[in-house]
Amino acid sequence: MHATTGKTTKPAASVLFDAARFLRADDLAGFLAEAVADGDHRALPLALRTAADVLGMAELARRTGLSRETLYRTLSAKGNPRLDTLGAILGAFGLRLTLAPVPERARKRA
Repeated sequence: MHATTGKTTKPAASVLFDAARFLRADDLAGFLAEAVADGDHRALPLALRTAADVLGMAELARRTGLSRETLYRTLSAKGNPRLDTLGAILGAFGLRLTLAPVPERARKRA
């Protein structure tokens, strides 16, 4: 039999983690690089959305020349940015897409 104190406790309300609250604009290059470092490029739209939240969607729209609606759709969980859109978004962050060779051991896993 369990002893009780007669008091009940309520579980604490959980809050979703918001990485954008902890990032600064000058952290974005490293943040985005780490998001795709393991080779899973499905993480990029979500990471770009987090980066957009740091900058602000209105400011990102201004810098890219794309509408906020286009950006929200492109950077959604189901978004699939075209290469020119990706280039515009990265350019707004002062970044560009580059290519690098895949290490031999990583190629064998892919």
